[in-house]
Amino acid sequence: MTARACPPRVLTVAGSDSGGGAGIQADLKTFHCWGCFGMSAVTALTAQNSTGVSGVCKVSGDFVAAQMEAVLADIGADALKCGMLLSAEVVRAVAGVLARYRQPPLVLDTVLVAKSGDPLLEEDAVEVMVDELFPRAALITPNTVEAGRLTGIEVTGERSMRAAAAKLQELGASGVLLKGGHLEGDDLLDLLLLPDGQSRLFTGKRIHTNHTHGTGCTLSAAITAGLARGMELTAAVGAAREYLLRGIANAHATGAGYGTMLHEPFEP
Repeated sequence: MTARACPPRVLTVAGSDSGGGAGIQADLKTFHCWGCFGMSAVTALTAQNSTGVSGVCKVSGDFVAAQMEAVLADIGADALKCGMLLSAEVVRAVAGVLARYRQPPLVLDTVLVAKSGDPLLEEDAVEVMVDELFPRAALITPNTVEAGRLTGIEVTGERSMRAAAAKLQELGASGVLLKGGHLEGDDLLDLLLLPDGQSRLFTGKRIHTNHTHGTGCTLSAAITAGLARGMELTAAVGAAREYLLRGIANAHATGAGYGTMLHEPFEP
């Protein structure tokens, strides 16, 4: 029997969510639903559920690098995603591995805090992430709160979104997807600023629900899967948003807090 070719290979470098809704668990579910072969390098273990994070166990930068090296040296990757990195040590270790390999497209989800408010990137690691990973990323995916923290610009609408996205490019990012889910109102705005300075404003109607745990992880993972499948960046973002909104519309309650969007097979 002839062996089947491996589907597109995607590596996530992120934290583990014991509740299964975010982190590497959400990423691997998304990769599978997009027809990709998912792999992971775990940066931190969390004890968490739908109500919040009750504990974090750090993984050393050396061991994060060892996980990435093991995957890239043997299996390889057609795209990578970075999520929760937690510490400056881990950020530097990830950048070091990326410098040693032919790098496929990298999507960097600039995770700073959990939806519950728990910190997911230590304060001294933020500048290191900007300096060492922004220049390596094909796309970064901050929400408005994260963009404000990174740029000092309060993001309240389309005009300030554009200003913040431009500032993020000045800081070294190539493409920027500034997510507007934290803005007020029923209209949903996401701004994609491309490396050439062109932009695309994605619009839609907000789905009012508390069951949104893992949406940021899932969106960036879906974009990464799209790039691994050979999609152009704008098309990958558009398809990922469609996948995300469908998952939010079909979300389910998991526990007493923020429920989880539904991951289903998707053909972009």
